[in-house]
Amino acid sequence: MSELLLELFSEEIPARMQTKAAADLARLVTAGLKDASIEYAAVSSYSTPRRLTLVIAGLPLSQPDKSEERRGPRVGAPDKALEGFLRSTGLTKDQLEERETPKGAFYYAVIETKGGQTADVLLNVLPAALSAIPWPKPMKWSDLAARWVRPLHNILCVFDSHALPMRWEHLTANDQTFGHRFMAPEALTISSFSDYEAKLKSAFVVIDDSERRTIIAKDANRLAKEEGLSLIKDDGLLAEVAGLVEWPEALIGAIDPRFMEVPHEALISAMRSHQKYFSLSDAAGKMAPRFITVANLRAEDGGKKITAGNERVLSARLSDAKFFWDLDLKNTLESRVKALEKVVFHARLGTVREKVARVIALSAKIAPYVNGADVADCQRAALLSKADLSSEMVGEFADLQGLMGRYYATHDGEKPTVAMAVQEHYSPLGPTDVCPSSPESVVVALADKIDTLVGFFAMDEKPTGSKDPYALRRAALGVIRLVLENGLRLPLTDIFETSGALQKVDGKLDVDELLSFFADRLKVHLKEQNVRHDHVAAVFALGGTSDLVRLMAQVNALSAFLETDDGANLLVAYRRAANILRIEEKKDGASYDQLPDQSLLEEDVEKDLYHRIDEVSGLLSSALGVDEFEVAGKAAATLRMPVDSFFDSVIVNADDANVRANRLRLLAAIRDSLDQLADFSKIDG
Repeated sequence: MSELLLELFSEEIPARMQTKAAADLARLVTAGLKDASIEYAAVSSYSTPRRLTLVIAGLPLSQPDKSEERRGPRVGAPDKALEGFLRSTGLTKDQLEERETPKGAFYYAVIETKGGQTADVLLNVLPAALSAIPWPKPMKWSDLAARWVRPLHNILCVFDSHALPMRWEHLTANDQTFGHRFMAPEALTISSFSDYEAKLKSAFVVIDDSERRTIIAKDANRLAKEEGLSLIKDDGLLAEVAGLVEWPEALIGAIDPRFMEVPHEALISAMRSHQKYFSLSDAAGKMAPRFITVANLRAEDGGKKITAGNERVLSARLSDAKFFWDLDLKNTLESRVKALEKVVFHARLGTVREKVARVIALSAKIAPYVNGADVADCQRAALLSKADLSSEMVGEFADLQGLMGRYYATHDGEKPTVAMAVQEHYSPLGPTDVCPSSPESVVVALADKIDTLVGFFAMDEKPTGSKDPYALRRAALGVIRLVLENGLRLPLTDIFETSGALQKVDGKLDVDELLSFFADRLKVHLKEQNVRHDHVAAVFALGGTSDLVRLMAQVNALSAFLETDDGANLLVAYRRAANILRIEEKKDGASYDQLPDQSLLEEDVEKDLYHRIDEVSGLLSSALGVDEFEVAGKAAATLRMPVDSFFDSVIVNADDANVRANRLRLLAAIRDSLDQLADFSKIDG
């Protein structure tokens, strides 16, 4: 067995594209090998800013031989038929076999094909894979026809310890690579992956992205600990920085104390987004006037000049942040609301100021359903919620929207709950984001998200497939989490209709369509909690309410009921009854939804079932009317024995037509009674 080592050496690849490109390369090459019937033992991919690396172990030197068997014409068929078959197989008549089959004697051809050399297959598979890598933004350079993410300088390709001269566009592969751009730029001759990895590490290149992350995190934590500080965790930044360096060297620098009066989130954002610096905190959890930067080389002076240069650059960047902060404080947050009239939310939905007006009105509708929410405070928070979008700080650091609004509102003397709602009304931003619990925050967050959802659904701008340009799925999930995690008995249908009346679009809101969209989002949300999607669908199918808390209680009760023996067996009986009804109604061209006629009940078991259904239907109706779902489940469970006895003892399709019809009505009564609890037809096997 042999090993393939492939390295694509280029100019710096954007950090966000590296690991995916390496994975895509592995996927494309292994797919090509599979198509060629070449097996392998293991595959690994690596990436650095200047190289993508692929290593495949356990490759055979040649493809396996193939044996193909083809049936030809009958023995004794016309000569022309036999001649055509021989031409298609490339064989002569004496190489054919005659075999007896149930349909007579036929000629058979057994075609043996010797497998080709793996090296020859790779010469075709590898260039095709390189051309097929789906770069987000490929580029063309010089007068070459090639398109790649950045200019490609060299291809290392070693198979079975020898250079494989595969060609791609203007390059022919060899057995050489290059070390660190500054510390060891010389060419290195490579014979295997272990040789490659060791020589590159000696030449100051760590090829494994995860290893670089580990090095950065370990060194940064060590430097922070030496000064009694802690590294502020930022996995996203760690991943990005690991994609910017081939030889990470962590250094610690100081922040000018005069900048520390600026909100620390703004400082962290400036350092993270513009400089790729890590922030530190003291023992109290407060941001410390220090930062960690990661250099891409080992400096002779221990990094003193690099650190000093980074401190100067950071001071210039933070000077901008401080200037914006000081300038913003000269005006109140409320005074910025008017400027939102010039900011378009959507061409058909109006300006951000118009959206704010809708959110204010909708907040008044929602507030009574949120315990402890003050309507006036909710409307005040809604008024100020988007005002920081016109501030200088948010104009420079867009990720601080909401947060800066809280700082400005606090500075202006707004109530703490109002200021917090200004920040939290964007939350939750995803399934792992913290969900607001402060009443005013919950109200404004719901109003903002529902306004967006209703507006886009009203003008028929709904998500399609994988496309969701307005993040409506995220907004719906946010509403679901706000409602469920805060236990809100919110009538979504009424809220949607109120919101729809506030919109100024030509289209008309289809509330049922929007509720169906919420049902789909709820299924996705609950999947992580091991709640079955079909149980959600079965409850949603009942309709009649858009109270998610009530619906979830009903879903949980249904799941608990179906986990019992009585519930599972009753589901089987329900299906049996429904299937018989469907077949007989189709055959008869009639419906049997009418109430059974008690006078036509002949057997004791069907009489017992009739009375039990009548009793259970009443119990279910009463229990469901007061949201006693567990009681309803227990009542439904009492149907199991009489239903089982009915199917064991009674022939539904009796000879007497009237008795038969009455028994079919009894089956319909079973179905209709259980369908009060949920639409059992929606439940999977």
